[in-house]
Amino acid sequence: MAVDIKNLNHNQLNELISKAQVRQTELRKEKVAKLREKINALIKAEGFTFDDLFGARAPKSKRAGTTVAAKYRNPDNAEQTWSGRGKRPRWFNEALKGGKKETDLLV
Repeated sequence: MAVDIKNLNHNQLNELISKAQVRQTELRKEKVAKLREKINALIKAEGFTFDDLFGARAPKSKRAGTTVAAKYRNPDNAEQTWSGRGKRPRWFNEALKGGKKETDLLV
């Protein structure tokens, strides 16, 4: 199937490119699936399992998030704290503009 791209307008050309990219992705997935089947068949034919050759896959470790102790506290609302990491909270900036020093806001 030959497409004369010289006669296509901008929208038609973009549509053709989009369809071609989708088809390219489909073909790649098909090729990968066939290759996996071939590899698995070869491994089984030799009497091995995938894990025998490549080892069992280790589960991905989930790193537990740790909470950081509060370093600053809003004097007007004790529930509002900030660890000193990341973007400064609005209350912290407003307190600094109001004449307070960082040391005044320490926990």
